[in-house]
Amino acid sequence: AVRGAGAMAAAVMAVAPGGGSGDFSDLREIKKQLLSVAERSRERGLQHSGKWAAELAFALEPLPLSELPPPPALTEEDARDLDAYTLAKSYFDLKEYDRAAYFLRGCKSQKAYFLYMYSRYLSGEKKKDDETVDSLGPLEKGQVKNEALRELRVELSKKHKARELDGFGLYLYGVVLRKLDLVKEAIDVFVEAAHVLPLHWGAWLELCNLITDKEMLKFLSLPDTWMKEFFLAHIYTELQLIEEALQKYQSLIDAGFSKSTYIISQIAVAYHNIRDIDKALSIFNELRKQDPYRIENMDTFSNLLYVRSMKPELSYLAHNLCEIDKYRVETCCVIGNYYSLRSQHEKAALYFQRALKLNPRYLGAWTLMGHEYMEMKNTSAAIQAYRHAIEVNKRDYRAWYGLGQTYEILKMPFYCLYYYRRAHQLRPNDSRMLVALGECYEKLNQLVEAKKCYWRAYAVGDVEKMALVKLAKLHEQLNESEQAAQCYLKYIQDIYSCGEVVEHLEVSTAFRYLAQYYFKCKLWDEASACAQKCCAFNDTREEGKALLRQILQLRNQGETSSTDVAAPFFLPASLSANNTPTRRVSPLNLSSVTP
Repeated sequence: AVRGAGAMAAAVMAVAPGGGSGDFSDLREIKKQLLSVAERSRERGLQHSGKWAAELAFALEPLPLSELPPPPALTEEDARDLDAYTLAKSYFDLKEYDRAAYFLRGCKSQKAYFLYMYSRYLSGEKKKDDETVDSLGPLEKGQVKNEALRELRVELSKKHKARELDGFGLYLYGVVLRKLDLVKEAIDVFVEAAHVLPLHWGAWLELCNLITDKEMLKFLSLPDTWMKEFFLAHIYTELQLIEEALQKYQSLIDAGFSKSTYIISQIAVAYHNIRDIDKALSIFNELRKQDPYRIENMDTFSNLLYVRSMKPELSYLAHNLCEIDKYRVETCCVIGNYYSLRSQHEKAALYFQRALKLNPRYLGAWTLMGHEYMEMKNTSAAIQAYRHAIEVNKRDYRAWYGLGQTYEILKMPFYCLYYYRRAHQLRPNDSRMLVALGECYEKLNQLVEAKKCYWRAYAVGDVEKMALVKLAKLHEQLNESEQAAQCYLKYIQDIYSCGEVVEHLEVSTAFRYLAQYYFKCKLWDEASACAQKCCAFNDTREEGKALLRQILQLRNQGETSSTDVAAPFFLPASLSANNTPTRRVSPLNLSSVTP
């Protein structure tokens, strides 16, 4: 058989001779390869891979006429199948997949054979989706199967054994295996596809969806080409290794891809994943200026606007996307977010359901729908939605976290613990997961583990500024008054250093505890300072005044401030105000203490 991808692979290997990472020294050669693979993907009906290559090529300088890549050479088999291929491709473009496959029976050329198999695969997928939409609400998905998969697997595996599949054929074989849940075999086939045809983005992307952690990534033998850099940046973003991802994207921009809207959108998504909301928003706004009719990733943009409660901007985005294309999954999610922000949760859930009818494998919509059901106090539907999200992507920490929250409402702390631990493993540096874990351990009366969690939440940079208070209250429960006082003091320093005192109800609690603590230690000056602060808050005003009267009374009786009790605030260096540790840490190993 003709190995159509051989010449292409050779061309790529010539471009990337260097060890370790792809070589971007010859951007003209890369542009030629991108234009060529975009054309070849389109000929086979692989629209998304074609679009990806075309967008990337557009970001590079245009080529002069003399350097444009020639059209792919035709073989004898291609010429023989040309009429059938041309006819079938026109049917395929009109989504008449069975009709296209009928006219491609018996074709021998690589291109026509691929289109024949791909038409059969898409026909099965379309029937499955139609049946899903007709018969069931989106929450009972999963029982309908693509009937064509088993036959396709048998035929493709024969070809694979005979070494007759080119890069595109291997990609399709991998997709069929993945759909049949044969993950290990699928990974091997996608790696082979990446070796045979490194320029086809679809194979790399499928590989991304199957890799669950960094360990798996280490054991893959990937081709050493410049495409690997794009793959690594993408997988790092997916695996929440955001620092590494941003470094990779920066190096790609430096290499000459600064105009690529794909890279800009990925960087925005990366900042969204580490909750750097301002930076992500400004990059998305920049992206909208460059590519105003873009719909991909706009649901992520709407999540950011939602978190910031930016109603007018979210409303504008929803109307704008509705004008561009109202039956796109992302549009439905944006409108759903808009209604959710207006607390119209039934309407929001309706739009997330519409999104799932358009694409039942769309991860974001399942998770967001779970959130809406939570708001509507429908816990069983929320649990189902989150479980679907995890079926689609086991790395979705929001779904694991959501499941933890639902079981918390149902007062089932053992279940909670399991789900929060999964969320924490996926996001070891997210303080919200750690605080949730700490609360679980507290409910299960495992106070040592709870203390560890709260301390770690503070150490990685506490988003909600609650970890120290919870830690202090634990110390209080355990009568460890000195540690409790240290935590409260540090909490107050943190709150005042970031300048948002109004929001925090716990500040008064902290001052009240410190005032009483200093009073017990007979440190009158400190005690009266804290008691005066208590007077500024409604809930502690009376206690503050009472304490001030007591201090005055004792002073008048001639009690001097104690010198023999050391002030307890020789804080460890790691706790001093100017040195809040915000370092990256690996997930807590709590397996030994799980009940």
